[in-house]
Amino acid sequence: MRKRLKSIGSSFRYWLGRRSMQSRLVAAYIVILLIPSILVSNYFFQQIRDTYIRDALKQHTFLLEIERMNMLSQIEAIEIAAQLAISNQEIRDYFQVEEELDPAALIGLAWGPIKDIQLIQTNNPNIAHLRMYSNNERVTEMWPVLFKESRIAGEPWYREAKALEGKELWVFSERDPDILRRFAADGSEEQPKISLIRQIDYGGIIQVDMPLKHFAPKTFAGIRDTGSQMIIADRDGRFFMDRGQTFMSGHEGLREEVEAQFRKLLRQAGGKEPDATIHARFDVGGTPYLLIAAPMERLHAHVLNVVSLEGALNNVSKAQKQIIAANIALIMALSVITYYMNSFILKNLRRLTEAMKKVRKGEATSGIVIHGGGEVGELAHHFNKLIRTINELIAQGIRKQAVTKEAELRTLHSQIDSHFLYNTLENIKMMAEIEGQRAISDALTSLGGMMRYNFKWSGEYVKLKDEIRHIRNYIDVMNIRFDEPVRLELHIPPEWMELEVLKMSLQPVVENAVKHAWPDTAAEREKRIAIGIADCGEERVTIQVADNGIGIEPYRLGRLNEWIRSVKNEDVSIAVNAPGERPAGGIGLRNVHQRIRLFYGSDYGLELSSQEGEYTRVTITYPKVLMTGGGGGLEKLVNCG
Repeated sequence: MRKRLKSIGSSFRYWLGRRSMQSRLVAAYIVILLIPSILVSNYFFQQIRDTYIRDALKQHTFLLEIERMNMLSQIEAIEIAAQLAISNQEIRDYFQVEEELDPAALIGLAWGPIKDIQLIQTNNPNIAHLRMYSNNERVTEMWPVLFKESRIAGEPWYREAKALEGKELWVFSERDPDILRRFAADGSEEQPKISLIRQIDYGGIIQVDMPLKHFAPKTFAGIRDTGSQMIIADRDGRFFMDRGQTFMSGHEGLREEVEAQFRKLLRQAGGKEPDATIHARFDVGGTPYLLIAAPMERLHAHVLNVVSLEGALNNVSKAQKQIIAANIALIMALSVITYYMNSFILKNLRRLTEAMKKVRKGEATSGIVIHGGGEVGELAHHFNKLIRTINELIAQGIRKQAVTKEAELRTLHSQIDSHFLYNTLENIKMMAEIEGQRAISDALTSLGGMMRYNFKWSGEYVKLKDEIRHIRNYIDVMNIRFDEPVRLELHIPPEWMELEVLKMSLQPVVENAVKHAWPDTAAEREKRIAIGIADCGEERVTIQVADNGIGIEPYRLGRLNEWIRSVKNEDVSIAVNAPGERPAGGIGLRNVHQRIRLFYGSDYGLELSSQEGEYTRVTITYPKVLMTGGGGGLEKLVNCG
């Protein structure tokens, strides 16, 4: 089963994943709103149902309590009537006579104490009968008050009343039979009643009857109620109710279920207070009912109230269904609106997707124009920046290839007659040594080294030591021109001779210093070029090439730095030199700066600094890359700055 559910879940996720974002957004919108709406509606309507049931319980418990008070009041009236009859001294004496009275005495008794007992009944019209039964054979019956005890000997409660020896016995009856049996049919016999039966201590039994319609006025009110009905259950569990009401009889199986629920409540209420009200909920044929039972301890009976919850709960369920239907209709309408709004909002996203597909296929694109803000607008903005970056990288790669091809072409052109030139230089060198011209021989050796370094173009990257060797050869050749030779000073730890640099990136800087640091008109002075290196953290290193020449004026220094960094191919003499001023160089420096940025990025390059009349310094920034690995001693480097 678990595998089956997992398979169904996987299939649903696959199906949902293939839907468009617009469809998934609408589906998520429906799920997010519909499910909580139904859950919240069910919760609140369940609360409403529970509240209605609680209110119905309180209301009908209150009505039941009023009925109990009425019944207690009638119990008191019945007991008072019985007590007044029993306490009549003349009746007491008559019940104990030892011989029959003469007619005159009987007449006096009838118009005296018997009449008083009849007045007790007259004063309480709710009492149907007040009868006294004597077991004295010498007592004469005086209807409708005084009777022989033999008339009730056949009643089911007779023996029990005798056994109670003066204690009260309350009996519920469906009929009120004619004790004299004078008529063949007596309508009063179908009248339910309650009777107080009590043995008299001076011999006999007293019986006080009251119709249930007076004893329990709400239970037997005769008012038709289709929503509830009160019932009296005696100590034997027999039900007494108003037969004029159709509530109990009009619902099949209701009476049997009420009886079963009542017995269940009695079992459950075994440990409760004697006067505690108990209740239960149950269903009959799908209809909910509420049963409330209030005990009448003195009667050993209960007053029940059976309430139908169908009408109110059906109204609640109907309202719930209507609200849920309205919620569903509203959510569907909002979903349609959301669908079209998402279609409008995601239009730009689809345009962006199409543009990405074109880029993936290699079709040239200059970006996409999307007006407005939001996430889609921001995404389009970054996409356009990405396209520009890609185009710049492509252009940069093309420029790199062009520069490399140009250098290779120059090298090939130079290599056409390289062997002829090398052989010629060697012959001239041998002739200089034969003639004893040692300086000329050394200069030719340096010139040959320079030519081999230039002609041997195996790649763009070389070690720093190779570039330094080339610079040494260049200085040796240039010193032939000067009466005061240029002195080269190196402040580079041996470990950093393995640093990766671009080929011919330092020689143009040194050449620029040789050409412009000491003009021919300057006074004779010591010519010195110093090359040092400084560590600038984990990623960068700087190489400084400084001369002790005449320096550069501040104005031209700023213009020169600005021109070196610019991307326009304007003439250096126009960009840097004012009319009538001496040239400051810069073409070689600009080429070196652009090559470094082209191969390493915009964070690298060169910068000029100078103090007029004292020095000019070129600082070249390179990434910290050792071509054969680092070695010890790097801590000896000067810190950057």
